Parts: sequence; structure tokens; C-alpha cells
Amino acid sequence: MKQPFAWDHYSDQPAIIRDRALKRQMRRSALPSLMKTFLIALITLPIAFLLTPFAQRRTITGKEFFGMGVNLDKEPNTTPYLLEELGIQKLLIRIPLWEMDRLHEYVAFIRSFSGKQITVVLLQDREHITSPDMSRDHFIQIFEALEEVCETYVIGSTINRAKWGFFSVNEYLDFYGVAYELKKTRFTHLKLIGSNVIDFEYHFSAHTLFNLARIRFDALGSLLYVDRRGAPENTQLGFNLMGKINLLYSLMTLSSKTTNELIITETNWPIKNTAPYAPTSEHECVSEEDYAAFMVRYHLLSFASQKVSCVYWHQLIAPGYGLIDNREGIIRKRSAFEAYRIMKSHFGDAEFMSFSLNADEYRLICATPRGELHVTWTLTSAPIYTYKAQS
Repeated sequence: MKQPFAWDHYSDQPAIIRDRALKRQMRRSALPSLMKTFLIALITLPIAFLLTPFAQRRTITGKEFFGMGVNLDKEPNTTPYLLEELGIQKLLIRIPLWEMDRLHEYVAFIRSFSGKQITVVLLQDREHITSPDMSRDHFIQIFEALEEVCETYVIGSTINRAKWGFFSVNEYLDFYGVAYELKKTRFTHLKLIGSNVIDFEYHFSAHTLFNLARIRFDALGSLLYVDRRGAPENTQLGFNLMGKINLLYSLMTLSSKTTNELIITETNWPIKNTAPYAPTSEHECVSEEDYAAFMVRYHLLSFASQKVSCVYWHQLIAPGYGLIDNREGIIRKRSAFEAYRIMKSHFGDAEFMSFSLNADEYRLICATPRGELHVTWTLTSAPIYTYKAQS
């Protein structure tokens, strides 16, 4: 990354842009696109809201639902053993385009996960956004280097945050368009995941789904964080986690720009007393106990919606927000690690049957080879997993 953009290696995200004059200038130049974003959302979001009850569920099974983010710089030698302990088959691995000089390291890391389903996120910087030829060359290098290893790519990330390099949806559509053109002409077997708006800011999602750009997404990606509201059952503008999923899914089904596959490519909660590793302020951070509880309930609610094909937890190892804290070279499994393992052991082969909320009790029922799985929980009690013989 080049100044004024910089990478924060503690929180694994770009640092806040300190150049206010640059931000004002870029936002002024992006004003036509921002106005288009507002107008598109003004029309499409109310329609999507009204049609939400009529959006048909998919058939999502536990086999494909659970995914985990892993990083090259986070204990690469230990990671495979930890993944086996969790029973994870689907991985999300990020390649920063500004680190193309390390591509061979990323390729070796990805190839080390033999037998896993790999999805690669291509992280952008401002230089690649403004240089289509550079992006094209680097996309080709990556696609060729990972031939027969990875067929699924997330193109760009966190497109509605200036520190990630995009100042408008139009810029993102142009950036994605470079990869999409390569898919059409040279790499027709690839699956490209796009949009990748962070948080409950669906006006940006609407613009990525309703436009005249000659692009199409093979699946819609969303960084659907709800951490600023605390528990996943808490509401924002009247929408809890399941409500947000339902609205985004309804919006997606109205668009001709994508198949009806929704993937949560990133989510987590920041953990208390981990600064400077936490990606937010201390105000948003939660205890390790709450982190584990919220994580499990996030997965249960997403699975119960039957509209999210996969949730990639962000991520396995990270001091400020991961299942494992590796500060000072010590691998410490948080309580969330065991909670995830237990959840995955129950749901890894589950098929959805029903979901209900009565009073304050949530109930999710699934079919498994071990019998009918009943999971119940409240906002103050941990999930209880019980099995009943199938009739």
C-alpha cells in the first residue's frame, strides 16, 4: 500500500486515512456515483422489504455451511492441525494484491491444504483500483498460479469503506469488471463472488445489484457484521441478524446480476482487553464468554434462515477477534474454539427441518444420521443439543 493508505498489522485491516483533504476531494469526485447509490436504494430497498416474506428459502445443509478464514502470517504450520480438530473443510484465504512479490508464498500456503475447499479473497489497494491493466496482469498471475487448486474468488473486500481504497460503487464495479472480463474470455470455469459490502449498509449493496455495468456475480458476498449491536438477536433499524439476512436475500433475488446464492464472507466480534489487536474501539468489544455465545447463535440463526450458503468466520487465529490468541508465540484456544467444535460436530451433517421462537426460547430442529437434532437457547442460556429418534 502507498501513502496515505497503510496496513495495520495488528488488526489486519487498513489504517484510518488521516488526510482529511484527500477524503473530501475524493468524495466530491464520487458525488455522481453516490447520488446514483441513493436513488437506486430509494427504489429497490422498499420493494425488497415488501417482498421479503415471499422470497423462497434454499436448501442449505451443514456439510457446506461452515467455513473459516486463515492467514499466511498466522501460525501456518499449526493451522492444519487446528482445522482438523474443528472438522473444517472450507477455507477463506486472503491475498493482498499489493504483496504480489510474495505470491509464491501464498500459493504454497494454499496448496498445503490438500483436500480442502479453498476460496481466495483478492484484497485491493488504491493503486490496483486506479490501474486496470495492473489489476488484470495480477489477476491472471493468481488465476494461473492456482489453477486446479482454487476455482472460487472473492473480488475485492469492504467496498463501502474509504480506507479500503474505494470511494464509490462505480469504482468497485469497474474493478470487478476487470476480473469478470477475464472469466468470460480466459477463465470460464471460475466462480467469482462480488459486492462484499460490510455491515448493514444495503444502499451500497443495492447499487452493486442494480446497474448497467456488464458484470455478473456468481454469488453475492457480504461482510455482515452485527457486532456494534451486541448480540445477533439485537436490532438495528428494526432488523436483527435474521431480518438483515432476509432483506439482503430478497434484494438479491430481484436482481439479474447474480445467482440466488448469499455467502457471508466475514464476520466476528472484537474481544475486550486485546488492543491494539482489536479492530474496533474498546466500546464495541465483548468478553470471551460473550464472543463464544454470540458466535454460536450467529451460526444457528444464519443456518435457520436457509438463505445463507456459507458463513466464513473471521478468523481462526487472531489476538483481537479469533478463536485462538497467539500473542507471544503461545497458542491459546479461547472458549469459542471448543464451542465452535461442538457446534460443528452436531451440524456438520445436519439438514434443516424447522425453526421457531416461542416467548424467549429459540428452537432449531434438524435431521441428522444420529436422529432428530433439537437445539434450544435463550438470550441468557447456552444452546442445548438433544437428539430424538426419527419416526
